[in-house]
Amino acid sequence: MNLFGLYLPGTSWLHRLPVGAKYVLLLVLTVPVLVIAAPLPSLAALAASMLLLLSTRVGVRPSWSLPRPLLVLLAILAAYQVVVGQPGLAVVVTANLVTAVYASRLLTLTTPGPVLIDALVAGLRPLRVVGVDPERVGLAVAIMVRSVPLLLDTFEQVRQAARARGRERNLFALVTPVVVRAVGQAQATGAALAARGLGES
Repeated sequence: MNLFGLYLPGTSWLHRLPVGAKYVLLLVLTVPVLVIAAPLPSLAALAASMLLLLSTRVGVRPSWSLPRPLLVLLAILAAYQVVVGQPGLAVVVTANLVTAVYASRLLTLTTPGPVLIDALVAGLRPLRVVGVDPERVGLAVAIMVRSVPLLLDTFEQVRQAARARGRERNLFALVTPVVVRAVGQAQATGAALAARGLGES
């Protein structure tokens, strides 16, 4: 299952909305709740993102489903906050994380990936004057978007292998292979970029 979702063609109003406006919508849904850090605004933003996803008419499963590793992470974060006596913060943290995922899907489900990256690069061009390289940022985002589902798939494969050996409760047995594979993937990506002269500062 892809965390952020893949582009699904459609004719909804969000499909027709300019990509710049979609980025603004993402910021409106995610940034204020991070600043306010209160349960009610966080839940309101989550509900708004869920309704907006439904308005894309791509289906409930592509819109709302979450990968199992993310659900486990959310449960751990919420449980920790409850244990330390901050149930309100448990709501804020989990709701904000899910809202961020859903808000990202508003972009990725309704806009082709290359269009998203091109828009981001274009939006960052004025920052060249302060040393920002828009093309490198765009490349980094493209790599990140590709890497996240790969890491989630790796975690799921490792979890299934650990379960087959009766070691699914061993955190070390789950985390270590994922870290090793992630480092290997990062090294391979870095080598490929360097071979093309893209890793030079």
